Amino acid sequence: MQPLKNAFSRYRDVIIYGILAVAVGAAVGVAETLFGMGLELVSEIRDKHIAVFLPFLPLAGVLIVFAYTRIGKNSIKGMFLLFSVRFGEEDKIPARLIPLVIVSTWITHLFGGSAGREGVAVQIGGAMAHQIGRRLKVQGSSRILLITGMAAGFAGLFQTPLAAIFFALEVFTAGFMEYAALFPCVIAAFVSCNVSRALGFESFKFELNVALGLDAYSVLKTLLLGVAFGVVGGLFAYCLNRSKKFFGTRINNPILRVFAMGCALSILILLLHKGRYAGSGTNLIGASLSGGNVYPYDWILKSLLTILTMSAGFQGGEMVPLFSIGASLGAFISPVLGMPSEFAAALGFVAVFSGATNTILAPVFIGGEVFGYEYMPYFFIVSAAAYIFNGNKSIYPAQRVLDDVK
Repeated sequence: MQPLKNAFSRYRDVIIYGILAVAVGAAVGVAETLFGMGLELVSEIRDKHIAVFLPFLPLAGVLIVFAYTRIGKNSIKGMFLLFSVRFGEEDKIPARLIPLVIVSTWITHLFGGSAGREGVAVQIGGAMAHQIGRRLKVQGSSRILLITGMAAGFAGLFQTPLAAIFFALEVFTAGFMEYAALFPCVIAAFVSCNVSRALGFESFKFELNVALGLDAYSVLKTLLLGVAFGVVGGLFAYCLNRSKKFFGTRINNPILRVFAMGCALSILILLLHKGRYAGSGTNLIGASLSGGNVYPYDWILKSLLTILTMSAGFQGGEMVPLFSIGASLGAFISPVLGMPSEFAAALGFVAVFSGATNTILAPVFIGGEVFGYEYMPYFFIVSAAAYIFNGNKSIYPAQRVLDDVK
């Protein structure tokens, strides 16, 4: 009778998680749509009046840090807080994190900070689901629903549900998958994706139209690109973590730090091609994939300015900047290997993200969902190489590796 009772208990929990995943996916999908549409609006306003908004970036940073300091509690930890909750080092994600991270990211983008949005999407989803999980009297519910919410957040904003599922499952521990959360993650990701799509939020898709055979020569070139992208992704992660520690030590006062660095950033971003590197970098992605004007140093400057923006204390994320760094780097080095520019840009789009996050399956599925599943073998090869040659670095310093898990 005991085995039968255990099986019944297990399937009961699975059903509970499935029902909750529908609710989480729907709620997170609505939240991500509001966040994403707001972000598109402020970015459009900024691009039209870049010289008006950029000089006020330091004051915008002061407002963000002041808000987090006065009412944010430990919300300022952001993604680090989600990792701490997953590993039992913290037991609560404050609900106030959600409006704080949304509004502060809008402010960062409006005034020209070089930042992304995926960190916010994942934090929104994780925080919303965690509010349910910590009240549910089911073993492991807090952890499982945290991961479920993260998948829903990623899928709702980017509308890449398969990539979202695998990102949430593999990001906490490199080399380990959180399969206990697989079923609710699948449901929540697809529900969130479809809700945001139904509400009119458009996803990014690009048709490559490149005919390549999977011959030994093409595989070799893809591997070489993967090595380069992995090194760049790992270097970005290393510099980001070192920069945060360096400026956190040198300018201990967070308000003074964000003001001083905001002044430098506003001048740099305005002088460097009049705001070309402001925001998440979607302009660089578009240029790289469509044969537009890509400078040899685009990926370097975008890396530097994103690192400084995030080190200063502005809010956002690194994923879309990583996409833009990879795409512009791929477009730049494509002639060296005689590879179509847009295809090399797509490979960089995928693989620099892999190298910087120390993940492999999520980037592969991002490639498939954005550029087409027919190119999946190439996305797998380039992501595998990037994962191996990234120096085991990650933009998430709290990420663990398999050997550390007991």
